[in-house]
Amino acid sequence: MDRNLLTAGLLLLSFSSVAQRPVIQTNFTPDPAPMVYDDTFYIYTGHDEDGEHNEFVMNEWRVYSSKDMVNWTDHGSPMSLDTFKWAEWGAWASQCVERDGKFFWYVCCVDKATHDMAIGVAVAESPTGPFMDAVGAPLVSGPGGYIDPTVFVEPNGDAWLYWGNPGLWCCKLNRDMVSYDRNFVITGSHVEKVADGVWKFIQNEDSFGGPEKLAEGKTFADYKDLYEEGPWFYRRNGLYILAYAAGGVPEHISYSVSDKPYGPWKYAGQIMPLQDMGSFTNHCGIADFKGNHYFIYHCGSLPGGSGFNRSTAIEQFDYNPDGTIPTIYPTKDGVEAVGTLDPYSRVEAETMAWSEGLKTEPNDQTGIYVSEIHDGDYLQVRSVDFGDKGADSVTVAVASALRGGAIDIYSGDCTGQLIASIKVSPTGGWEKWTTITARLTSSLTGIHNLSFCFRGKKGCKLFNFDYWKFNRK
Repeated sequence: MDRNLLTAGLLLLSFSSVAQRPVIQTNFTPDPAPMVYDDTFYIYTGHDEDGEHNEFVMNEWRVYSSKDMVNWTDHGSPMSLDTFKWAEWGAWASQCVERDGKFFWYVCCVDKATHDMAIGVAVAESPTGPFMDAVGAPLVSGPGGYIDPTVFVEPNGDAWLYWGNPGLWCCKLNRDMVSYDRNFVITGSHVEKVADGVWKFIQNEDSFGGPEKLAEGKTFADYKDLYEEGPWFYRRNGLYILAYAAGGVPEHISYSVSDKPYGPWKYAGQIMPLQDMGSFTNHCGIADFKGNHYFIYHCGSLPGGSGFNRSTAIEQFDYNPDGTIPTIYPTKDGVEAVGTLDPYSRVEAETMAWSEGLKTEPNDQTGIYVSEIHDGDYLQVRSVDFGDKGADSVTVAVASALRGGAIDIYSGDCTGQLIASIKVSPTGGWEKWTTITARLTSSLTGIHNLSFCFRGKKGCKLFNFDYWKFNRK
């Protein structure tokens, strides 16, 4: 990421006004899919590789989590194309769901045997992996757009898999979540059978705002909406909801509803109208967390972003009194915190509310850490609760092969109250870690936002950063 693309004026803003769209700045994170588990909000994303592209360059999937919706921890890439020996290319959209204490991550990529897009599934014992191919082959595959899987498990145990571009397909998953009921039958004129247990929906203006095939002389603009791709399937108050990317390219987000999990569907309106966000696609997920409703989508708003370099963003919303979804517009401020960060427990450096100029890397022993730290880069965390007595020192874990540098910690932004200045000397290697403890120059009590601002020789990589921890008085 080009650090010069962020304006210098950003540092002059008070931290409370710093934008948090997108929520991840260290990597491009398209096609976000939320999952709430064990009091934690997870986002499973793709990864658009850095650089200017005229196609989707995607080789892995990534995981991020938060307990407060503002500070996000990078869990790296627990799954890639290498996870699926049958995959040829295209680590595209995905979704992870939990069932019976296991985590099933549904993905799409190209089947090297047929060169068709296919839906695969991997399984793990933890929401952050490692994930292993659960089948050893595609779960479903076929010509004509087998991409963008979405899965929903009902309270009664039924589980459904939807996918497709530009068509929309559905099957009923078995209890094992890695096979589907080939005897399942949907009746009605709204579907057609594709294979045993696999059904395709007939699209029209009543069901999805537009027909599957444009009539002669018609354009996308002639219809209210048109299902394109990226379905997101869930249930609320007894009604099944299917949100999707609509309208051809460029895309916006619309939705349809049904009183059955397999339709017929009734077009319900737009959720996020077409916006100028630097991306010609959109991909959404909707989830509840700590009493709030969240709409997750992607945009091209990160510096260096584009239609092929997309990033995850989140908006909070309230359902209308009649249960319908309101129109949601992108904001720059992001969402409010729903919790606080404990500075007296080890906090991974890759936990951030905002950053500039930084990347993250994995290590088998250390895990994920912050890298590519240069003079003027910084990371920020929000809603840090120091309590009534406060701290008197701070400990950081760092590694530097060459020059070292310094970490200045501020309350607020990098022009705020300086609370600690830590000198980082060379440690003999980029992954040769040492801990440094420094006394605080100012004590803090209560809740504060913090900025870790990095100093050193200009133009040089300074050090890597693993974790930080404040020590009580």
